Amino acid sequence: MIKLSYSTFGLTNLDFLDAIDVVDKAGYAGVEVSFHRDQFNPFEITDEYLNKIKQRFETTRVKPACVATASHFFTPSRPHEPSLMCLDVAGRKRRINLVKRGIEVARKLDVSLVTFGSGFIRDEHVANPSVDPKELLADSIHQCLRELRDDDITLLIEPEPGMFIETLDQGIDMVNEVNSPNFKLHLDLCHNYCSENDYISALAKAAPHARYLHVSDAQEGYNLKIIKMSETMKVDLNFAAYLVYFPENADFLLLDRNNPIYFYDDQPSREQRKRIEEMAGRQAIKEAVRYVDYNSLYAGSTQFDNEIFVYLISVPGLSFDILERARPIIAYLRGTSNSEGRLLMDKMVANTLTGIVHFHEIPGEGTLDFEASFRALNENGFSGYASVELYHHVASWEKALADSYKHLSQYVSGN
Repeated sequence: MIKLSYSTFGLTNLDFLDAIDVVDKAGYAGVEVSFHRDQFNPFEITDEYLNKIKQRFETTRVKPACVATASHFFTPSRPHEPSLMCLDVAGRKRRINLVKRGIEVARKLDVSLVTFGSGFIRDEHVANPSVDPKELLADSIHQCLRELRDDDITLLIEPEPGMFIETLDQGIDMVNEVNSPNFKLHLDLCHNYCSENDYISALAKAAPHARYLHVSDAQEGYNLKIIKMSETMKVDLNFAAYLVYFPENADFLLLDRNNPIYFYDDQPSREQRKRIEEMAGRQAIKEAVRYVDYNSLYAGSTQFDNEIFVYLISVPGLSFDILERARPIIAYLRGTSNSEGRLLMDKMVANTLTGIVHFHEIPGEGTLDFEASFRALNENGFSGYASVELYHHVASWEKALADSYKHLSQYVSGN
């Protein structure tokens, strides 16, 4: 049986105890206890406060579903860092310790699930190809598992777009690699929609390995890959557009069939222009390459900041400086129209395996098939909480809380 829950990560402008109450009043069966630097900081909360939370749960119908160890916890501008795969032992230890704090909180609140993600392949991994990130991840997970006693606690890994563990097959493989009855899979419908060509079948396959579910909606976007220029790079414009980074001068070339653009810092030489146009020609781009001075781009805040932030942190293998340099380019593409009055990038920017945007929408406001998703899970043995995670809707939490319940409750019984 699937029971609806709501994550406190979508209620971070409320007091934590108040967040429990509003979820209870909205009709949900569970609350995801999510770490947050300001609202629920595991390094600051006391046993006395945890007792108050436990007492509150004893007086409400709603119950704690899972402890989510925060992705944004350490450095909000660089979520998921340092990860369980960080090459620096000190970095890995910080993330391991955060997961261990999650286990402590779960133990004190009588919660049986603690969840985390793998993290991303970063430039440090690219620069050190002899180090196997999978081995680092597995070792970190085993260190976390050793924190368990005789508790009925299961640790969960959540595949996420762009991450080292991105697809459900990769998640299942990691579960098998660790080979512990206390380590299972955490599904996220938005993530699965982004990362699986047939997400319904993938959910059915993953259901026996899963103990927990995140729920949000999503929709199709403009799929854009940022890659570093090399003679061996692979480009497939049927799959995505590409923003090619040139390390020698920090310029970028957008390979897009309709809008090829070269963003330059200094006027490109004749030889460089020839090189750029030949690159576009090899991709059968018929439109002439436009040349835009990077220094003319607006670099301040825009209405697209939240969307672009979520996108950039999901791009693996490049330094944060390269990703930050790409930010004004994406804002330019999202806010600039062509001669026909159409935006150069007329959909939200995506970096996924399917072109679906990893941007958590209120259930019912995207294109995800919840009825088929829940059916696939139910028919293949999944039972547990389905927590709505809407951290993009904190400012409008009342609408998000109510609308999500109204839409999802028609597919879920027993809440």
